[in-house]
Amino acid sequence: MLPELLPPPAQLRRITQSLAMLDAILSPEWEYRYYSFDAHWGPGEEMASMRNGEGDDWFLLLDSAGATLKGYAHESADDGRLAARIQQQVPAAFSAFLQEPAFSMEAASFCYWRRHSDTQWHQVSSTQAQDGADTLLHLLNGDPQAYQRWAESYYEVAVSAEITTAIFRHQPLTEAMIRSLNPDADPALVFAEATDIGYPVSAAASA
Repeated sequence: MLPELLPPPAQLRRITQSLAMLDAILSPEWEYRYYSFDAHWGPGEEMASMRNGEGDDWFLLLDSAGATLKGYAHESADDGRLAARIQQQVPAAFSAFLQEPAFSMEAASFCYWRRHSDTQWHQVSSTQAQDGADTLLHLLNGDPQAYQRWAESYYEVAVSAEITTAIFRHQPLTEAMIRSLNPDADPALVFAEATDIGYPVSAAASA
């Protein structure tokens, strides 16, 4: 994926929060979800991730330095020196990202970074023609319809276009929105997850 196709960090934060919120509603069981977001990953840090259960993943860290995004597509990962290039090319200001064991930095097929002062993303150089980024990052374009199509295929349920769009717009979460997406979901648990994600909740729900 070309770096210029990635949204700015603030927009990417909202998109990844929306993806995590939608997955939390549609899939109460954590192990079946693709997307997650931890608004309290560390002091001044937020983390978004994707795991598809087939060996592919990506991790996004948002902190005081800016944003860093690293992914691994197991069928594309044939550049044995990419992990070393990440350590060499990503600025030392992103040390929290570079040294995070949970991100499996030794397994990588693509990596991007962007300081708060930058006007675009930077991509760590790679010898791979196909690094898997286009496939693994395709829902980061922020298109609610794209998520709806993906979720209906993956979860094999009807997904409300109206509520999906509302969540991508960060409208405060209500019990009615939860029930519309998943009548079997436990609203209390979903609201608790919204707090972990940092997604806004309606005043009535938080009262």
